[in-house]
Amino acid sequence: FFKGCNEDIKRMKKADGLVLDVHDHNYLPRIAPHYLKWRDQYGEPFLYWFGPKPRICIFDYELARLILSNKSGHFLKIDTQPTVLALLGKGLVFVEGIDWVRHRRVINPAFAMDKIKIMAKTMVTCAQNMVKELEDQASKNKNGETQVELDKQFQKLTTDIISHTAFGSSYKLGIEAFHAQKELQEIAVETLLSVQIPGSNYLPTASNRRKWKLERKLRDTLVQIIQSRSGPEGSLYGNDLLGLMLEACIPTEQGGKQKQLSLSMDEIIHECKTFFFAGYETTSLLLTWTVFLLSVYPEWQERLRKELLRECGKEKPSGDNLSKLKEMTRVLLETLRLYGPAVFTQRKTMTDMAVGEIKIPQGFGIIIPSAIMHRDKKFWGEDADEFNSLRFQNGVTKAAKVPHALLAFSIGPRSCIGQNFVMMEAKSVMAVLLQKFSFTLSPDYVHAPVDLLTLQPKFGLPVVLKLLA
Repeated sequence: FFKGCNEDIKRMKKADGLVLDVHDHNYLPRIAPHYLKWRDQYGEPFLYWFGPKPRICIFDYELARLILSNKSGHFLKIDTQPTVLALLGKGLVFVEGIDWVRHRRVINPAFAMDKIKIMAKTMVTCAQNMVKELEDQASKNKNGETQVELDKQFQKLTTDIISHTAFGSSYKLGIEAFHAQKELQEIAVETLLSVQIPGSNYLPTASNRRKWKLERKLRDTLVQIIQSRSGPEGSLYGNDLLGLMLEACIPTEQGGKQKQLSLSMDEIIHECKTFFFAGYETTSLLLTWTVFLLSVYPEWQERLRKELLRECGKEKPSGDNLSKLKEMTRVLLETLRLYGPAVFTQRKTMTDMAVGEIKIPQGFGIIIPSAIMHRDKKFWGEDADEFNSLRFQNGVTKAAKVPHALLAFSIGPRSCIGQNFVMMEAKSVMAVLLQKFSFTLSPDYVHAPVDLLTLQPKFGLPVVLKLLA
């Protein structure tokens, strides 16, 4: 009973030795074999047990819309495993109710489009620094080529960008937080299907001691970043994410009580965890899978390069002309559809609920498998398993038969607050890369997507970069 279906899931996911052709984007049998098998066996929706906890897996877009767009507070984020919470922090992603409203109001101004366009300058500068290093490597070879693990380059780059744009910190502190979070992510993946015995999280096991050490390291690094920006009361903290949160942390004069919309220092630390992880992980994976697809479909790589030349010339891209890159926007959206970082979305019911024609008891978890739904031919057409960015030529809401079909950033009030930031960052990096290089997959590349909390290339992304004439 305590293990539920977890052992079955482990067994099915162990058979992920399937290596795909680079033109085959149906990796679902690798990452979600249990969902596919149970849907064929029991129909949809179906019930299963994650440990001792019941889960309902739905595949219907209308049910997904009703759940994700609900504002009553009856559908909350699902209970989070302690290791995942240590990794991501109890920030905007996990807080609920009035706390979520308070956090969102404090953080929202940092992601206004005018501020993001200003941040684009930093994004482009960071990208140019990375590309300059790659240019130096390639120029040492007579053929102007160099092979690099581009996924690792993107992780370093996006860590640098989020450090500068959101937290105003040095790359050195950012990379320390990055390493701590990556190790915590590994622990979270290892223990994801393990049944948590009550109290086991507090036992001084080797795994727990390692986790506690990493948690302290991450917290201490984030505190350093925060303290480097803290100043006397009334000072200006800046208008980036950390500055706005620190400004909201200043106590009022009425007995030192905090303002209604303030954040405590612990809450700021949690938000730093959330946005630091989301800031590098989501964008680095979007960039990784975009380069993969543009390597597989070089005609699209050339289309984007021509658009870039038309809108930016050979000059340094700006926030304004990056916003005009329509072809690139469509390619990024199609990448999110086929290779979105989040494989599924989870919610739980706070009371007995009727959703459409199904009744969901209180406390049941709800799984919305976006990676599967993004391939539903009833909504996306017969080419749903294929790369075709032209499906987005009339915008996101008209790309499929329902306007909310793309779930990469979720929908409704809890949709991703940083989606415009992610898209601008991806455009900035891709623009700089396309200005200097053409790229192809290395013969060493093995197409084996894997779910490690986020969708990643199991063996990395080795790419051959060639300097443009």
